[in-house]
Amino acid sequence: MALPIEDYAIVGDRHTVALVGRNGSVDWLCLPRYDSAACFSHLLGDPDGSRWLLGPDPDHGPVTVERRYVDATTVLESTYTTPTGSVRITDVMPIGDRRADLVRRIEGLTGSVRILHELVVRFDYGTIRPWVHREKRDGEEVIVAVAGPDKIVLAGHRLPGAEDGRHHDELEVKAGERLDFSLTWVPSHRDVPPPLDIDSRIERTIAEQQAWASEYEEDGPYHEAVLRSLHTLRCLTHEDTGGIVAAPTTSLPEDFGGERNWDYRYSWLRDAALAVEAMTGTSRPDRAGPWRDWLLRAVAGDPEDLQIMYTVDGGRHLPETQLDHLAGYARSLPVRIGNAAVDQRQTDVVGEVIGALATARDAGLDETPDSWSLQRSLVNGLAETWDLPDHGIWEIRGPLRHFTHSRMMVWVAFDRAVRAVEEHGLDGPVERWQSLRDAVRAEILEHGVGPSGAFRQHYETDETDASMLVAAAVGFVSGDDPRMLATIEAVERDLLRDGLVMRYRTQTGVDGLTGDEHPFLACSFWLVDAYARAGRTEDAHALMRRLLALRNDVGLLSEEYDVAGSRMAGNFPQALSHLALVQAARALTPRDEPVV
Repeated sequence: MALPIEDYAIVGDRHTVALVGRNGSVDWLCLPRYDSAACFSHLLGDPDGSRWLLGPDPDHGPVTVERRYVDATTVLESTYTTPTGSVRITDVMPIGDRRADLVRRIEGLTGSVRILHELVVRFDYGTIRPWVHREKRDGEEVIVAVAGPDKIVLAGHRLPGAEDGRHHDELEVKAGERLDFSLTWVPSHRDVPPPLDIDSRIERTIAEQQAWASEYEEDGPYHEAVLRSLHTLRCLTHEDTGGIVAAPTTSLPEDFGGERNWDYRYSWLRDAALAVEAMTGTSRPDRAGPWRDWLLRAVAGDPEDLQIMYTVDGGRHLPETQLDHLAGYARSLPVRIGNAAVDQRQTDVVGEVIGALATARDAGLDETPDSWSLQRSLVNGLAETWDLPDHGIWEIRGPLRHFTHSRMMVWVAFDRAVRAVEEHGLDGPVERWQSLRDAVRAEILEHGVGPSGAFRQHYETDETDASMLVAAAVGFVSGDDPRMLATIEAVERDLLRDGLVMRYRTQTGVDGLTGDEHPFLACSFWLVDAYARAGRTEDAHALMRRLLALRNDVGLLSEEYDVAGSRMAGNFPQALSHLALVQAARALTPRDEPVV
């Protein structure tokens, strides 16, 4: 049985991510890429329990664990204390060498600890049992598992024995001992790769990540949380392509036992653009360059062919299918791979893309002829289609509507395009863009504001929507505008659940799905931002502190939070939650009262 979502940490090599449980079990890993088929699927109820376990034997007495990331890195250290001794296990996916390795180091600290070692490999989300055998590599014996295009190699201090498709061992680790293990993926037609120099790879990974972190000089009361979130966003950014995935998991439920289970291992234009904006800030415009290059490749062609999401390398085919052989996390079915929302119209995405690139440009990123040509093409394409109804930011699987948030992001696209011409000297039909910007604004103020004076979800309802909390952040209105204040009041009245923010009221809106969901963490951070811009600083800090307290022990957040069950929900870790944390922290400037 999988652990609670919050009991997982991640390690990654900027090509993929492994979920490591507090018990030392790697329960989810897709190799060699975020959206590859998983070889460990225990997280989603693989009947064979595919995973890689290295952890204390719970049958030898109670175990306590303290976990941390080595300072300003994504190298994970877990210290286990048992009645007989203590050990430290270090998990790292070395970066920078284009290999696909997961390294696990056990160090005896005190006494002696019994460690369980179990390896169960099942390729293609648990459907394929590999051919497993032993080979010699540079004089050492390794375990090799092969099936179809995949080959996995386990090397280490002592190899576990095989029994009925599983490999199992028990290790007695004493104080002062150090045991290293590595798991490596290669295409099955290639030879077993040479061994790693584990010491140097760990050292180089730590040094590189600490150097990257040191380039951020932002200060403030939430510096540690911001830095951890930035590391998480970077961990979800593909080193070679620049694509950014929304999360490294699929089908972790928004409604436990329900159908709201989606595959987030793809690059949504919206989420990726906002992540780039968070990582760029005001001082690192170069951080936007790789994603902009990815965008040029992914979107190349006719703007009418624009999709809302792509694979991490820019691929366009993401057919949604169900994996009926998996029991699902907490029996939540179906388990899905692919995402049918790829075919939706979501008009807001052009606004987020143009807005993120404008932020990078304002911070100092130079435009190239191709990059500005793409933006101009997207804006001109939007000029022809902006007034069509769409599915909105929440990918409503219901009728098309005129969603107010979508219209507001249309305004952002035209506004930033106008500013590009007026402030940066770029070329474009500025008079037309100005006219459209003004027309969109007038329409929103006429049809997107309800009788209470608050922005509403879409033009045919008086329901509110948490996405309207970004109106001040994107510059559509000021933070103390009466319509913004009314929107905050509407969210507080209709969307707060135990003090956290729901996206919208699922039972009375246009959801198109059965079941309910839990408060959405990004929306809750948007309320922090809105409070700050409205001058409600104390409320902003209070909510920010509460949200930060919901992070797990290593600073990670999922998509939603089940307050009643005191547990995380949805895919994990969620880029949107972490980028919203960064944005909220920046809205609470260092001039505000420090957190104690």
